Amino acid sequence: MSQKGRGLTYAEAGVDIDAGNRMVELIKPLVRATRRRGADAEIGGFGGLFDLKGAGFSDPVLVAATDGVGTKVKIAIETGHHDTIGIDLVAMSVNDLVVQGAEPLFFLDYFACAHLDPQVGAAVVAGIAHGCTQSGCALIGGETAEMPGLYQPGDYDLAGFAVGAAERGALLPRADIAAGDVVLGLASSGVHSNGFSLVRRVASHAGLAWSAPAPFAPGRTLGEAVLTPTRLYVKSCLAAIRETGAVKAFAHITGGGFADNIPRVLPNGLAAQIDLARVPVLPVFRWLAAAGNIAQEEMLRTFNCGIGMIAVVAADRADAVAGILAREGDDVQRLGRIVTVAAGEMQVRFASRLDLGG
Repeated sequence: MSQKGRGLTYAEAGVDIDAGNRMVELIKPLVRATRRRGADAEIGGFGGLFDLKGAGFSDPVLVAATDGVGTKVKIAIETGHHDTIGIDLVAMSVNDLVVQGAEPLFFLDYFACAHLDPQVGAAVVAGIAHGCTQSGCALIGGETAEMPGLYQPGDYDLAGFAVGAAERGALLPRADIAAGDVVLGLASSGVHSNGFSLVRRVASHAGLAWSAPAPFAPGRTLGEAVLTPTRLYVKSCLAAIRETGAVKAFAHITGGGFADNIPRVLPNGLAAQIDLARVPVLPVFRWLAAAGNIAQEEMLRTFNCGIGMIAVVAADRADAVAGILAREGDDVQRLGRIVTVAAGEMQVRFASRLDLGG
C-alpha cells in the first residue's frame, strides 16, 4: 500500500533527537563539577569558552592534543562496563600535554554510536568528567552523533581533544638534556589504552571470556582487570616541574613503548640506557606474554610493560624529583641514564631483560 501521504521522520531513519536531549540533561551536573578558573563548565551553546587571563596566565603558549582509546572501547561495550573508559579518553590526551610542560585547561569529547542510549552515554561522560576533575581541566563541550548504518547496534566510539598552556619559555623538553642525566620511570596502572587488539587476540587464543576470572588478578573478572583505567600523571608531573624546576623532559609511554616514545624528547647524539630489570612488570603483562607466547621485543614495542611515564632529570636533582612524584602518589623507579651515541644510532639502549616470569 502506498505511503505517499505519510512523511518519513528522522527517528524512523534511526536518529532520536529526544534521546540526545535526555543525555544532555543527564550529563549537565557532571560537566558542572569540572569547573575551574577560566571556565564555567556549562554546556548547551555552540562552542565552549575559556579565559586564559582568568586562569592566571600572563604570556601563555597553547598546547593541544587529541586521541582515542582504540579497541579498548570494544571491551567496555562487550562487558557493559562504561564508567571508566572516559577516564582513559581524558588520560591519553592530558598525559600528552603535561609531557610538554603544559597545564591542561579544557577538554572536549566526541561520542559516536549507532543508536544513542542516554544511560550508556551518561556513564561514559561520568568517566570523562572524573578524568577532567583529576587533571584539573574543565569539560567545556562535546558532540554526540547517531550514525545508524555506520556503527553496529550497541557499538560506540570515542575521541577526545585537550588544550593546555604553559608560560612562554617553560615548555618541555628543555635544551639542556645531557649525558649523565637520570631516567626515572613512573609506574603504570595496567595496559592503559594501547595494544588492545593484541590483548583481545590473546584472550581469544586462551579461550577466556571477559566474564572469566582474571588469571593475574584474583577476585576480578578478566574484563574488569583489563579495563583498569589509564593512570593520570598530570598533577604529579606538574608538581615536580613547578616545585623543583629540575625536570628536563617527560615522555608518555604509549604505543611503540620505550623505543618509539623516548627518542621524541631527546636531541641527536644522546640515548637513554634502560635497565629492563628495574621495570616493575605488572602481572597483566606476564600473563599476556605467557598466554600469547609474545617475545620480549614485541612486548616492549606494543605495551608499556609497567612504566607509563618517563622523566629525564639532572643526576643531582633526581632524588628531589622522585620525592615529589612519590608524594603525589606515583611509584618511581630509577631506570637508567642518558648516554652519548653517534649521530644516527638508536636512541634507546636496553640492558638486562624484563621480568616476565618465565
